Amino acid sequence: MHDDVQVPDLELLDVRGSTVLLRTARPEDLSQIVGLLATDQLGAARDGIDGPEDATAYASMLSVIEADSNHTVVVAAVGDAVVGTFQLSFIPGLARHGSWRAQIEAVRVAESWRGRGLGTLMMKWAVEAARERGCSLVQLTTDKSRHDAARFYAGLGFLPSHHGMKLRLGGS
Repeated sequence: MHDDVQVPDLELLDVRGSTVLLRTARPEDLSQIVGLLATDQLGAARDGIDGPEDATAYASMLSVIEADSNHTVVVAAVGDAVVGTFQLSFIPGLARHGSWRAQIEAVRVAESWRGRGLGTLMMKWAVEAARERGCSLVQLTTDKSRHDAARFYAGLGFLPSHHGMKLRLGGS
């Protein structure tokens, strides 16, 4: 597929009788997105807006993401409330006969919305977006301490097929 192929239109989700809009994140969503990132056990230590420099850094990175058609931040919104989010990135590669892969990162669902199926619907949408983009696979990572997340992804068909490694370069 070519770079000009876009993700499918975002949509309305029926989450057990509640309507949730899946849409591209906007700058005005940033404080709520960061709030979701910071509410989990690992994000609490590395995410949050403690001052104007943090707000500027998040806004700057959202601008970078918005400017590249290979990346998008998606939110699940009920009215003005952001109740879920994830980042979807499309990565070109020579492996697998020169194919695209999709990377899903920073998946969060507000605690009050967990257990209702919203996370499942968000991930199914992301997988379909990858399929429409022509990706040969969808990958994600989850910290080894997130046992519930690992079970959730396994339930969606994701397999722990690789051993991921990271090298921290400073910062967060």
